[in-house]
Amino acid sequence: MAAGVKTASVGKTMENVTALPLRERVRQDGEAIAAIYRNLGTAAAEQMVTRALGELALAMAGLAAQVKAVELADLPRQLKKLQRMAENLGMISLSAVAQDARICLDRCDGTAFTAVWARLLRVAERSLATDKDFAGLSG
Repeated sequence: MAAGVKTASVGKTMENVTALPLRERVRQDGEAIAAIYRNLGTAAAEQMVTRALGELALAMAGLAAQVKAVELADLPRQLKKLQRMAENLGMISLSAVAQDARICLDRCDGTAFTAVWARLLRVAERSLATDKDFAGLSG
């Protein structure tokens, strides 16, 4: 045991428990959206990005329903689809966490999947919440 490290005795109860808020830092690549705007023009790009974000939100809702119902057979394919959608919109964090969730399923690691799934939900929520004004980054 390292010097200065104290351990709680087994019989004691914890009196001061602090809940730590989980804050996910969401990384986004504005160049993906900027390229869409450059290629399509403002009006068409806005429609396309809005539609893509809606499809992304629906994909997350579908995944959540599958996980809740413990219907995991098609989940890796759906996570791959989500990963590609996120990549196309420059949502680096969301894409990476979707890939991590797939890896956990491939390894049949239920404990890791549960943790990564919780993270995926947090990242998706933050990504979609901050992405409402993401189109403004296209300059």
